[in-house]
Amino acid sequence: MDLLQGINSRQSIRGFLSKPVPETLLREVLLAAGRSPSYKNTQPWEVSIVSGAKRDALADLLFKLASNDTAPSYDFPAPESWPDALDFRAKDHGTRRFNALGIGRDDKKLRNDLRLQNFKFFGAPCAVFFFMDASLEHWSALDMGLFLQSFTLAAHGAGLGTCMQASVSGYPDAIRQCLEIPSNKKLIVSMSLGYPDMKAPINSYQSTRMDVDDFTTWHR
Repeated sequence: MDLLQGINSRQSIRGFLSKPVPETLLREVLLAAGRSPSYKNTQPWEVSIVSGAKRDALADLLFKLASNDTAPSYDFPAPESWPDALDFRAKDHGTRRFNALGIGRDDKKLRNDLRLQNFKFFGAPCAVFFFMDASLEHWSALDMGLFLQSFTLAAHGAGLGTCMQASVSGYPDAIRQCLEIPSNKKLIVSMSLGYPDMKAPINSYQSTRMDVDDFTTWHR
């Protein structure tokens, strides 16, 4: 697939096949993502890919924390509020996703069951964690975003599916401890990765996007 086709066809995947992902393919994806631009070529990204027994142990740990309603403690907290237009899109996205699965607004159990699937990585064989050094600031956070976009597109081009997960990132201390990552490495975001199961109902939903003229001003 060409680049524009890849960008336009990528979607977040929340249903995966159990088929393992070869390390050789993951290395190709990482090599491509490593070509991302960064401020002064600093390349601040640090990646942990977890599979096999370690992935299962971490999933059990995170699922238990989330099931017990353990309060999250993000390294990079979300804003306490959003501008009205952004807030509308976020709420509309949630409503549309639940509607696509036939989950009603008042069905708290099914909504919670769906939330908890995050912590099982939606059945994906790989969990990926993206870190950067705690001493770094917003320029490096921008670089991390560029790397993440490159990583998701490279994975998509290789026939893999990804889903970035803010909710999983709410337990960075547990993740660091399980993976023996130093405390001075801050977790940017978590990701599920594997071969997509396009027969899974949850993958039938695709989020909406703004029209170009909704976010662009032309100066002539």
